[in-house]
Amino acid sequence: MSIGQELLNVPFPEMVVQLAGAIAEGQYKLDMVSCKIAAIMGDAQKSPVQLPDVTNKNETITTSLIGAGFQPTFYQFTDTIIEVKIDITITNETEYSVDAGWKCGLIGAHVNAKYSNKYSYTANGSSLLRTKITPVPPSTFMQKLLDMKAQMIQQEFQLQIKKMELELAMEQKKLEKEMEEEEAKAEESSEAETST
Repeated sequence: MSIGQELLNVPFPEMVVQLAGAIAEGQYKLDMVSCKIAAIMGDAQKSPVQLPDVTNKNETITTSLIGAGFQPTFYQFTDTIIEVKIDITITNETEYSVDAGWKCGLIGAHVNAKYSNKYSYTANGSSLLRTKITPVPPSTFMQKLLDMKAQMIQQEFQLQIKKMELELAMEQKKLEKEMEEEEAKAEESSEAETST
């Protein structure tokens, strides 16, 4: 058996197919985990973030991580290498030996022939699988969903601010009206005192 034949016997197509299947399955699992993390990050109950309330220095507003501007990280297999190393040693030894002997007296001879064939074969192999995973931005569809969620949370936040500003403006008008009424009462009472 030749070394070339041994290299041809390495099941590269099966290895590549199995590697591709493992990468596809791994990529699917990575994407599913990232989507679950995105759902958790978008839920203010599961991942609350306390932000300072711009209208009140002592208060905070609770929002989600996505509402605070964070985004989940997605990962992708970007590089994969299969390296197979094979060390094959084939040895073939053939031995011949002949013993011849003679006897004195009566003529006689004996011949002893030996033949042996030693064949040894050793094969050592090692394989290395190296893959690289890098963070990538979310897909355009997921990015749009994340942006829509962030905009929705920002709009809710802005509505809360507008509501608080409106309440403050109404409170201020109420105070101004009360002050005007008190000033009017004070003027009436001072006019009543001056007329008497």
